[in-house]
Amino acid sequence: MFRGPWRGQIDLARRRYYLMVMALRTIITLPDPRLRRKCAQVPAIDASIRALMDDMLETMYAAPGIGLAAIQIAVPKRVLVLDVAKRADENATPDPHCIINPEIVWASEELSTYQEGCLSIPDFFEDVERPARVRARYLDQHGRAQEIEAEGILATCLQHEIDHLNGILFIDHLSRLKRDRITRKFAKTAKLDGPSRKSGAGKQDAAAGPEA
Repeated sequence: MFRGPWRGQIDLARRRYYLMVMALRTIITLPDPRLRRKCAQVPAIDASIRALMDDMLETMYAAPGIGLAAIQIAVPKRVLVLDVAKRADENATPDPHCIINPEIVWASEELSTYQEGCLSIPDFFEDVERPARVRARYLDQHGRAQEIEAEGILATCLQHEIDHLNGILFIDHLSRLKRDRITRKFAKTAKLDGPSRKSGAGKQDAAAGPEA
């Protein structure tokens, strides 16, 4: 269920234009320490922030993923984008959302479990339990205050991406044994690959199935 004018989305009629001016960004991956950085509030929404969100959307779709936080492209600002439309139907029309300075103001006691993945932790998936429904306040790309009440995969994706803004990864919701195992694996890979290692914007991110 959604509350308020949920219009943080690109006009589909202008989608071709946006794709021409957007730019793919590199997605940073574990063990990059920047993923643990707590992101700063956006004090003013201007053309640079809107351009950032355009780039994030293109990067997310190219991955492909269903969500992306700005810190995943090494920008420590409280900005995220998501689009869960194709999660249920591959033929669904894209429904991208741009969210700035989000704050969860309510979470249900009821929990739900989804298999999550992350573009910053490629090719690793695990079940994560989170509140089944959440309510969040945020600003859209025009600086307008919005509120959303989300459930299901949207609630999971929203929580997953807000975690990123606070320096939290989905593996932090797993047992210490599982978390340490995956952290060691990525640290070892980074050491073997050295400085030539590239983060893949062509891989998946953010919550549940397709990564975020």
